[in-house]
Amino acid sequence: MKCIIVDDEAMARVIVEQLCSKIPNLEVVESFSNAMDAIKFLNQQQVDVIFLDIHMPGFTGIDFVQTLKNPPRIVLTTSDTDFAIEAYEYETIVDYLVKPITQERFEKSILKVKKSLEVTLKTSSPQQETSSSSNLGDELYINIDRRLIKLKFSEILFIEAKGDYIEVKTDKKEYRVHNTLKNIKDKLPESIYLQIHRSFIINFTKIIDIEDNSVLIEKSVIPISRSNRPELMRRLNLL
Repeated sequence: MKCIIVDDEAMARVIVEQLCSKIPNLEVVESFSNAMDAIKFLNQQQVDVIFLDIHMPGFTGIDFVQTLKNPPRIVLTTSDTDFAIEAYEYETIVDYLVKPITQERFEKSILKVKKSLEVTLKTSSPQQETSSSSNLGDELYINIDRRLIKLKFSEILFIEAKGDYIEVKTDKKEYRVHNTLKNIKDKLPESIYLQIHRSFIINFTKIIDIEDNSVLIEKSVIPISRSNRPELMRRLNLL
């Protein structure tokens, strides 16, 4: 099995590496001090298990789990037991190790990982992916003063909710439509659109810059909510 370690504390990473070294056929391919570097690595490489600290500056372990496109098995390592119940809401998290971690407890965790991998191999079968937006064309019609105006999806920069209306911002002009963000979201292709805030859906191919908790599209600065940030990071092609 191949694994990586993600922990902002250097000593914690060394301890987990030592624990791993005593397990036959368990290879530590890389260790990271922050979640972003780990995400970039996982966009290029596959591993079987991640040993992940929950408390990291700027990006928690739970945020990290939500960000991963195809998460491997995850073993959480932490000094805090408060997240145990929340952690097991994620199928990919197979164990929760409280520091300091003993070798005996670590070996039990590895057994859980192996059993989980075996179950997946036995039950996995090819599945055809479907999407509610897969049959959409490349345009959308909006009703403006009893006129139907055609907009190409590629032209729409973002959509903002404003009370009983939404404003559709294109690269040429803005359209004010009596509708809801939820209704228009159902008609947009998920391949290029993402809701990043309760009031904003963006065409994430139009992002110029991301800084802190906002994105820049043309000259508009659009907020990112904490709950939507992991999905945005998952969609991005990080280098």
